[in-house]
Amino acid sequence: MGAQNCGFGPASVLVAVSRLRSGHERVFVGDSVAAAFARRNATAFDAVHELTEPHGSGSALLDRLLADSDHVLSVMDADLVLRAVVARRPVVLVDCLFGFWQHRTPLTRIHELCATVPRTSFAAARRHLSRLSPHEHVLAAHLLADHSVIQNFPGVSRRMAAFTDADAHRSMLLTGPLVDLEGLNEAAAGEPVPDGPGPDYDLLINTGGFKNFLLDFDANNAYLRLIDRWLPDLLTDWPRFTRVLVCGGPYTGPRADSHRSPGRHIDRRFLPQRELLRQVAKTPYSLLAPGLSALNESTLLGQLPLALHEQHYAHTFTIRNLADTLFGRLAGRFTDVLPGHALPEEDYSGTEALVAVAGRILEDDNLYARFRSTFDERIEQYLSLTPEQRCAGVAELRHLLDGPPAPSVIASILTTS
Repeated sequence: MGAQNCGFGPASVLVAVSRLRSGHERVFVGDSVAAAFARRNATAFDAVHELTEPHGSGSALLDRLLADSDHVLSVMDADLVLRAVVARRPVVLVDCLFGFWQHRTPLTRIHELCATVPRTSFAAARRHLSRLSPHEHVLAAHLLADHSVIQNFPGVSRRMAAFTDADAHRSMLLTGPLVDLEGLNEAAAGEPVPDGPGPDYDLLINTGGFKNFLLDFDANNAYLRLIDRWLPDLLTDWPRFTRVLVCGGPYTGPRADSHRSPGRHIDRRFLPQRELLRQVAKTPYSLLAPGLSALNESTLLGQLPLALHEQHYAHTFTIRNLADTLFGRLAGRFTDVLPGHALPEEDYSGTEALVAVAGRILEDDNLYARFRSTFDERIEQYLSLTPEQRCAGVAELRHLLDGPPAPSVIASILTTS
């Protein structure tokens, strides 16, 4: 089992799916942010192998693990699917962003390449697909996998129809939110989690995993530094927030800290997933990096979060496609600060542009003042919602993102395989 290294979304979905398969020996393989999440939630697996050199000695370990496996399950990790195909192991691909992947290569051509991919070695298979972009590799993985599970989102049905029209479809099954349902039920019931933070909080700020192909905790990290600059001002502008919990991948080591001043309390933590769900369930207000997994978890717990500004291009995609919902209308956007700023419509360059925008705001006091004031306006709108409005906002998201229950979809695929 493995997950794409883009924030915590793919890894959290993998944890949720792994918990559904408790009767199997569940072996995680991966590196970077996905491995960090797997280690923090190690009870979801029977073994966790962090591949510190995925293209060196780690590759040999992965090959041995594949050879010993009955099934391979990948959450948007296209290379793991390709390795499984070369190893001739049945593989299931789980995709939370099926409508997001951009492609210039026609689907019919991607289908042709997949039909002729060599199985002599992973290197040979990788060379065969080398002209495909990273997004196209994920689409190719759908055609190489024995089955794929697709989480519902606006645009997914059009993409599935396009695969059918190109005669490029395999066993593709739509599902609703891919979340840890048992963990959500425990959180909703208020069941305590051992070693969790003690106090009740007024506000939860969830920055997610943050790291991806460009962003890192110590490089291209202007967004994190902007949040750090803004937090004291948030407490100044909103004295009602006396206890604040800031969660996410960055808050380990020296970044995991607590700050206390008269009447104020801020904790920064990287929590295990089920403890985070407990905090989501019981904290009245939350600010959320707009990733789909965290959004699904919040709404299934009956909570309407306020979206933080976009960290990367996929967040922009999410907010655009939810623009007609209350969540989408309230969402923080960098275009509030820089109206008309052109964002490249591509994953890497779009993310690069967002990093640059966060850096400009961080360094320019006038832009920072606009960032602070415009987000204060968003927070004011969010806090002024009535309980009925919040419930309606949750209901419209749950209706939009609903689909066949994930446990039955996953079980049917692995039983068939």
